Amino acid sequence: MTERVAVQQAAAVLFDLDGVLTDTAAVHRRAWTTLFTEFLPPQVAPFTDDDYYNLVDGKPRIDGVRAVLSSRGLRLPDGTVDDVPEAATVHGLGNRKNGRFTEIVHRDGVDVFDGSLRLVNALAALRIPMGVVSSSRNAVLVLDTAGLLGRFAVIVDGAVAERDGLAGKPDPAMFLAAAGALGVEPTETIVIEDAVSGVEAGRRGGFRVIGVDRGTGPAALRAAGADVVIGDLADLLT
Repeated sequence: MTERVAVQQAAAVLFDLDGVLTDTAAVHRRAWTTLFTEFLPPQVAPFTDDDYYNLVDGKPRIDGVRAVLSSRGLRLPDGTVDDVPEAATVHGLGNRKNGRFTEIVHRDGVDVFDGSLRLVNALAALRIPMGVVSSSRNAVLVLDTAGLLGRFAVIVDGAVAERDGLAGKPDPAMFLAAAGALGVEPTETIVIEDAVSGVEAGRRGGFRVIGVDRGTGPAALRAAGADVVIGDLADLLT
């Protein structure tokens, strides 16, 4: 069975957003780097691209903050979701990062990967249901800015996860919720992910997982459970 046939035969396809459909993973990376460049004390190691891929990529924002702080031997009080961005709390840092991200999106817009758009169009022509499963609380903003908001039957993002009490990736709960909303079985559904945490979530949920290498590396994606790894979603159409 080729990768292309697998996609065409799927009962549904669930896409991660940042780095899979839209080139916003780079925006997230910039926002995280700005946050921790400003916050981390000079005596600890600076935040790097490896930190982004290993500690925050694909995870809920607060989990990412905690992971980076822990990696530097730092601890902050959690605070609350309403903390101001200037607050020296986990939620404060998360809100500061979110502010950086939304500033960039509003100022620069959102780029959609051409290959991803081609695949979405092809699946739509085949009437294969599609959903977006993203840890980001900004998924609706990003999809709307990118002109993609109406293309997906289901969106399960960070805001939905908080509302419904769904654990974030690498837990499979968000993917399972999306499959349930579409009325499809995980074993008949394909997950497309670029982050290790997302690939692991798909594998743990019983989905077939296609990894997209946008910088994480094929070996890491395969080790997390990707059935195949591609460089661009257009590869699924060749």
